[in-house]
Amino acid sequence: MADYDNGGMTRTQGAVGRAAAHDIDEGLRSYMLRVYNYMAIGLAITGVAAFGVHLLSFDATTGSLTALGSALYLSPLKWVVMLAPLGMVFFLSARVSKMSVGGAQLAFWIFAALMGISLSSIFMVYTGASITRVFFITAASFGGLSLFGYTTKKDISGWGSFLFMGLIGIILASIVNIFLGSSALQFAISVIGVLVFAGLTAYDTQQIKEMYFEGDGALAQGRKAIMGALRLYLDFINLFMMLLMLFGNRE
Repeated sequence: MADYDNGGMTRTQGAVGRAAAHDIDEGLRSYMLRVYNYMAIGLAITGVAAFGVHLLSFDATTGSLTALGSALYLSPLKWVVMLAPLGMVFFLSARVSKMSVGGAQLAFWIFAALMGISLSSIFMVYTGASITRVFFITAASFGGLSLFGYTTKKDISGWGSFLFMGLIGIILASIVNIFLGSSALQFAISVIGVLVFAGLTAYDTQQIKEMYFEGDGALAQGRKAIMGALRLYLDFINLFMMLLMLFGNRE
């Protein structure tokens, strides 16, 4: 009788354990889907903003900038356009823990729009066909790398320090190259940048997955999802820009 009871208890515990694991899996999938949806919406906003500003700032019939284009790209306002997305990243990172989910979403959408305005100049540098081609290359690469980061059983947290050092190196080399204007250095930056942001895509995906906690309330999960979307969004945009520098056809 004791053996029977013990076996029944074991089966009951096993069923409860499987049910709990199923709930965690469902919760994790829902959380990650939310992250990817936020990221995708952010990318869509960026694309629409970039193309829309390009249409308003460049007169294709005359091949010259409009008044808006001159203000955005030739006046001191260009520094605001360039630095505003960076400011929004710092703002969102510092304030997200004190914001409502709706407020954090709005800040992310504003950031994505500002990034689109900042990136609108690529339509005057590269052909539309090459931008489209590189975008789909980036999307396919990003999808594969993020899937690896999500599914791998290997702990890749050790990549973090090397990727961070690579990122700092890219930033410093890019600043130096503003003054040097070296095509060889720009090529090296682009190649290393592709490797760094490819690694960051897998690394950040695993880190975002590890951030999930079943016991989090709706507010905590919402904030985590937005910050996860921001990290993956930045990985995608930077990977896209590095690939565009390597494979984009200039106007």
